[in-house]
This record gives sequence, structure tokens and C-alpha cells, in this order.
Amino acid sequence: MKLHRVVVTGMAAVTPLGNDLATSWTNLLGGVSGAGPITRFDPTGFDTTFACEVKGFDPSPFIPAKQAKRLDLFAQYAVAASLMAIKDADLAITPELAPHVGTIIGCGMGGLSTIEEQHKKLLAGGPSRVSPFFIPVLIANMAAGQAAIFTGAKGPNVCTTTACASGAHGVGYAYTDIMLGRSKAMICGGVESTIAVLAVSGFNALKALSTRNDDPKRASRPFDKERTGFVIGEGAGILVLEELEFAKARGARILAEVVGFGASGDAFHMTAPPESGEGMALAMGAALRESGLKPEEIDCVNAHGTSTQLNDACETKAVKTVFGSHAHKLSVTANKSMIGHCLGAAGAIESVFSIKSIMEQVVPPTINYTTPDPDCDLDYTPGEPRKREVRAVMNNSFGFGGTNASVVFKRFE
Repeated sequence: MKLHRVVVTGMAAVTPLGNDLATSWTNLLGGVSGAGPITRFDPTGFDTTFACEVKGFDPSPFIPAKQAKRLDLFAQYAVAASLMAIKDADLAITPELAPHVGTIIGCGMGGLSTIEEQHKKLLAGGPSRVSPFFIPVLIANMAAGQAAIFTGAKGPNVCTTTACASGAHGVGYAYTDIMLGRSKAMICGGVESTIAVLAVSGFNALKALSTRNDDPKRASRPFDKERTGFVIGEGAGILVLEELEFAKARGARILAEVVGFGASGDAFHMTAPPESGEGMALAMGAALRESGLKPEEIDCVNAHGTSTQLNDACETKAVKTVFGSHAHKLSVTANKSMIGHCLGAAGAIESVFSIKSIMEQVVPPTINYTTPDPDCDLDYTPGEPRKREVRAVMNNSFGFGGTNASVVFKRFE
């Protein structure tokens, strides 16, 4: 079987830092925090009253008003980002090409707000008050489904639901599909919108969220000794991947190459990784081996970096396990310090930012890193973006259930 090279030709993002990639990237480099008081519901009485919300999102340029009413917010984000990414790639999905273009978009939980809304209607008015659109609106795979409907892609249509690794798995398995010759192009990534009563209540019950309500913008502090939990975020990150020869034949602009993907399972605990970081290291090591790159050829690690005590210490151990002495020469960045933890969208948004690092030869900062932790002793690019050579980036995502994913992007040559 011939293996095909896979390149990135288009990207888009809807994030707490902006409703398009250009704005999000500018704010990321500027060290802007997307955190603020929750506006989606009244958080009075909650242990956590802030989040990293997408602000002022308007679906109307992408989705007719009547259809938008029948899409949960997560699906709206996915459609908008998919259309922007296709435009960025300048890819025309003709009837002839359509069967060869797929959609793989990860989503962790789907339409949680829709569930809350329809449950209220059920309790207030009985079963007859539940919308006939309830089920098709809430299901997690509707992001990929609606992206396919709006773009005309008729190839594989898949949702990866692997908690906080969903977006990274979406990118990784789309890359695999093209590499094996099953598809010529894929619209892929991840999406999430669950800043809702149930999600915040549940994560508070787990003691997973920061409760720094008096200072939201400094609450997400990955790898810092004073970290107290993650800040829930939302958004979408979408990439257009293409088989290299197909991309070249149509004169596509190539942004970067996808060269490695690794996935693993902890087989340990439903929410906590083993303290050794073994599962994380297995995914990272697999991605590095597949890339064919030496450890010293990776210049940056875009860390999962959730701002939780255990995750950050475990990821640090895993990076040192995989990279050895080179670990301390890496520029590690934690985008979640600014965008919060976007759950199923996280790995995809961070993949987009990783590719921007390669394109612009700069590593975004990790903000709020002020107090070093002896258990987290790498170079986390504190405070300011760093201009440096960025030949290749490893992007990490890890999720509940012990699911791990790492993707390696490199400068196209």
C-alpha cells in the first residue's frame, strides 16, 4: 500500500479570543485572556462564576436564520469554522470531488444546553412540548454532519468523541484517512459549547475548575505552582487537510505538513492520569516515531496544559520521558492560559495555533506563569511570545477515560 503525504491548506477558528483566526491569533500573541464572568446563565451560588466564552458570535454570515434556530451553538461554530477554512484553502468541492472529501470533527459532549432547555419544557408542559428537533440538534456528530451539509462534502462523515482529546483525534484520524489513500481532502478538527448549568455544576463537583472568581483573567495558569484548576472554554478549530499531490495539482497554498499521529490509553482511572505520565508518553512517542523526526528536530510542544495540579506535572514528566535531554531545549506553550479549556475543541484549536507558529516562526506565550513549580521545570515560554526557529511542533491532548493523542506538524519542504 502506498502511503501519501498530507498537508494543511486551510484553517479557521472561533475562540474566546476572537470569532476568526486572525483576531484569535493576534490576541494569543498579545497575551490576552479570554476569561470573564459567565453570561450564558446566572452563576450566582456556583463555586465558579467565570468562563472563557466566545463573544458576540453571529451565525448569519454562514447560516440562514431559520436553519440557525435548529442548530445548537456547537454546530453553528462548526459550520462557521468549516466554511471559513474551506475559503482559506480556496477549495471548490465540486460534485466530482465531493465523494473524496470527508468531515471528521471531534466533539466531547454535544448539545448540553439543548438538553437543559428541552428538559425544562418537558417538566413544564409534558412530552408534547419537546421539540421534534431535540435529538438531531443535540447529538455530537451533528457538527460533522452539518459541516458536510453546508460544504457539500460526501466522503467519510465522522465524530470523534474522546472527551478533551476529541479535536486532536479528529485531526489525527483525518490525516490517517488521507495517508492511506481513502480520501483526497478532509475537513477536520473539533468543537464544543458546554458553558451550561450542568457542565459547570459537574466540573465543580469534580473540583476540576478554578474558583478564582475575584481574578478570572489570571485563573488559568498552566504549570504554575499556584494553579487551582482549569477554566472552561468553548469554540471550534477546523483544518483542511489534503493529499500532497492533489494539493499541488490544484495549485493550493500549503501551510504545513502533518507527519505524525499517536494515540494511547492509560488503562488506569476514569479522570486521573497515572503520576508517571506513561499514557501521555506512549502517544507522544508514537507520534514522534511516525514523523521520522529526531527529538531535537521538534522545536515546540503545544501542551495540553490544563492548569490542574496532576495533569501539568504528568505532562511534564511525559515530555522528559520522550525527549530526554532535549526536553529542556523545547519551547513549551500552553494556549489554555488564554483560551481556557475548550474541551472537545481544544486539540483542534491548538493544532491551528501550532501551525501558525510554524508559519510565523514564533511561539505564543504561556500567561499567568509567575511561580515556578519544582514538578514543572521546563521552559513554558512565560509572559511573552518568542521569535525562534520553529521547524516542527508536537501538539498534545489528553482526556477523561485515559485517552491520549499527539499530532506532529512540520514546516513543508
